[in-house]
Amino acid sequence: MNFYQPGRRKERVPIVPLIDILTILLIFFIVTRGVPEEEQSPAAPSEPRPVVKVTLPVVREIETSEVVERRAILAVSAQGTITLDNYELASADLLADALIVFRKENPLRKLELAADQGATLSQLFMVLDALTAAQYDIKDVPARIRRPQPVDFVDPLQP
Repeated sequence: MNFYQPGRRKERVPIVPLIDILTILLIFFIVTRGVPEEEQSPAAPSEPRPVVKVTLPVVREIETSEVVERRAILAVSAQGTITLDNYELASADLLADALIVFRKENPLRKLELAADQGATLSQLFMVLDALTAAQYDIKDVPARIRRPQPVDFVDPLQP
């Protein structure tokens, strides 16, 4: 008795995935190969390239039509001293009262916070709390952080 037996298919090697893998390998080897010496750019030229001289505008050369008001400076130093418009406060606790008096005497004058880079975060928060107590809007008080200026080194051994 002969039963139906389906014909066996020949096993085929899948060629499309092999082509994909070979393409990826080819791209990898092209990208990662070193550049031969004959293809490299020549060494740096012996003479420098020409430089275009540019004169940049300076702030004092710009004409303005509006006058910017001068702000009073509230300064916080790294040592913890606080000055309000060049007047040093005896204690940091007096800052809120000094700001209230300053606001009554100069209602239209705005403040600017200038802090040294070494000022602690607690000092800055104390100043911001005093500004809030004196009813200054913190958004209207710009802050600058002053970095310590480099000091010219003088060698004591040199005459």
